Amino acid sequence: MSDRMLMLAVGLSVGFLLLLLSCVLVCHLWRRRRGQKQYQELVSTVPKLPACTAPVLLVSQSAWFSSNEVPFTLPPRFKPRNHVHGRMEGEAEVGMDMEMEQPRDILAHRGSLTVRSWYPVGTVLAGLYCAPILNEVVAPPPGMATRLCFAVEYRHSRERLMVSLLRLGNLPPRFHGNATLVELRLLPDDRRPRQAKARGTGPDPEFNDYFVFQVSSVCVSQSSLSVCVLSVEQGGKRHAVGRVLFPLEGELGQAGRVLWRDLETEEDTQCSELGDVQVSLNYSPSLQRLTVVVLRARGLQLLTETGVCVLVSLQIHTQVVKTKQSSVVKGEVDPYFNYRMTFKLRPQQLDEACVRLELQQPNTIHSDPPALLGVVVLGPFMYARGPQLQHWMDMVNTPQELVKQWHGLGRGI
Repeated sequence: MSDRMLMLAVGLSVGFLLLLLSCVLVCHLWRRRRGQKQYQELVSTVPKLPACTAPVLLVSQSAWFSSNEVPFTLPPRFKPRNHVHGRMEGEAEVGMDMEMEQPRDILAHRGSLTVRSWYPVGTVLAGLYCAPILNEVVAPPPGMATRLCFAVEYRHSRERLMVSLLRLGNLPPRFHGNATLVELRLLPDDRRPRQAKARGTGPDPEFNDYFVFQVSSVCVSQSSLSVCVLSVEQGGKRHAVGRVLFPLEGELGQAGRVLWRDLETEEDTQCSELGDVQVSLNYSPSLQRLTVVVLRARGLQLLTETGVCVLVSLQIHTQVVKTKQSSVVKGEVDPYFNYRMTFKLRPQQLDEACVRLELQQPNTIHSDPPALLGVVVLGPFMYARGPQLQHWMDMVNTPQELVKQWHGLGRGI
C-alpha cells in the first residue's frame, strides 16, 4: 500500500511539472508573436535619388542664415507617397516610397545650405562669372615705352590700401622669353616686398593679382607705392627691367580707375644736380659681412683737377664704427672706381646701421680738408627714404646676390 502511494505521488509531481513547463512555453510563444505584430520596420527618411542627379551634401538642420544673404531658389522637394498594394508582379515593396513632385532639371537650381535635409546643391553656373576680356578694357596707350597697368583704391573704414596689378605693356624684346617678376613695396616703412609672377611671356605679360596693405589714413597720403619689374632667366639670374614709383598723395580720389605708368629704367634716369654714384650692396648672414662696392660716378661738379675719391663709413646709431677711403681717380668727370670694401655686421644690427658715402676732392694744399662734392646715405627707415631705403631692403631680402643701383648725391650737413 505504501509503494502504491509513493508511485502515485511521484507521478502527480512529474505531471504537474510538465504542465507548468507547457504553460510557460505557450506564454513565451504568444508574447513573441504579439511583439512581432506590434513593431514595424523603420523606413529610411533619405530619399532615393536618380542616378543622373548631382552629388548631395548633408547640411545643418537649423536655419542660421542672416537677413543680408542673397535670395535663393529651393531645389525640388521630395514628397512621400503611401505604398499601394497590388502593383506589377516582381516589384519589392517595403514601407513607403519617395518620389519627386515634377521631373525638373536639378542642376538648374541654386540651392541653399540652410534647407532641412538631404538635397542636391547643384553646380556653379559659369556664365554668371565670365570676366570681360582684359585687352578690351585696359588697352595700352600708344607709344613704345614699357608701361605698367594697375589700379589703386583706399578704404578708409578698414584702413586698407588695395592694389590691383593687371599687366605690362611693350616689354623689351630681350625679355620676351623670360619669366617676369614684380616686387611691390609701400614706402617708406614696408620691409618685405610682395611678389607677383606673370602668367605668361611675350611683350605684354598679364598678372591679374590683388594685394592689400594695412596703412592708417594719416600715413597713406605720405606713402609711395614702389613697383620693381624683374626679368628672370631659366637659371634664376635676374635682370632689372625698370621701376614705377607712385606717390599716393592726391591720387586716391578716383578709386578703382585703371592707371598706366611708364617704367623708369637706368638709361632714362637723369642725373641729379650734384651728380650720381652707382653702388652695389650685399650682406651675408652666415658670414655676418656687409660688402659695399662703389662702381662709378657721373655728372660730378668738379672744383679742381686734383681728382675724386670716395669715403665710405659704417655707422651704428650715432657712432661711426669704421671708415674706408678709395684711391684718387684723376682727370675724369665720370670716374670709374670699382672699389670694394667689407664691414663686420651682425644680423641684429641691420636695423641700426647705415652706410654713408662721401665723394671728395683733395685740396691742392695737403693740410686743408678735402672739398665735399656730395653725400648719399644707404640704410633702414631710421636713416633713409625712397630709393636709398629700397636699396637697403633689397640687399637684406636677397643675400645671394649683389644689388646694384644709382643714387643721386645730396649736400652734406
